[in-house]
Amino acid sequence: MAEINKSTPHRTRIEISDGALIPERDERALFSSWRISFFGAIALLVILPLISPDPYRRIITFIPDGILMTFIVTTLSIFFALIVGLFTGLGRISRIKIINRIATVYVEVVRGIPLLVQLFYIYYAMGRIVQVPRLVAAVTAMTFCYGAYLGEIFRAGIQSIPKGQMEAALAIGMSRGQAMSRIILPQTIRVVLPPVGNEFIALLKDSSLVSILAVADLLRRGREFASKTFYYFETYTVVALVYLVITLFFSKLVSIMEERLNRREQQ
Repeated sequence: MAEINKSTPHRTRIEISDGALIPERDERALFSSWRISFFGAIALLVILPLISPDPYRRIITFIPDGILMTFIVTTLSIFFALIVGLFTGLGRISRIKIINRIATVYVEVVRGIPLLVQLFYIYYAMGRIVQVPRLVAAVTAMTFCYGAYLGEIFRAGIQSIPKGQMEAALAIGMSRGQAMSRIILPQTIRVVLPPVGNEFIALLKDSSLVSILAVADLLRRGREFASKTFYYFETYTVVALVYLVITLFFSKLVSIMEERLNRREQQ
């Protein structure tokens, strides 16, 4: 999911290959691909209800609570996944063999099982032991899955910090834990912020899978409207456009955040 690129001597950068559409910093053209996609989607969401109020206006007024639920699932999942990912990343570089082995096995197992299967397993299979609410099952599965990927990002970020800084901290009397919390992790956070933003966008898109658990997210609300009215083409067109606007909006925020971090490093 993440790898370290040390081709430049001045700055270490984590490259992410999950295919998120992040605008380039030098993409200033009026008709850039991001602007065409983003404003084109917004224009369609405005024009379609004007041209055909029935059903497009009805669809747009039907799905706002689904958009809110999508944000709730995404926000809760990324929050807990960050915590899990941080401890996983620390575990992956731990010198304590049992901790390192547990963290490594967790990452390998989770990355080898599709998220959809994890959703089914936590809600249906584990439901034979303990019944959990649909929203809790959805957030748990998303956290469990993305915690592994974020763990690899944190591991790569920590290892990208020059080892001399840890050695210098130990030389002035800091413990390894103090050096990690005061010296290494603050620098790591700056390194991993852009790829964490990428994972947030990926998680936002994958949150559509929670609709299979009857969680009333954006896709689920669209399915409910389509099943009642049989406007499948129109409904899923609107749902797709809304997802596109949301993901492109956050991809732009990630691009702006990365640009500001780069400026601070150059100062």
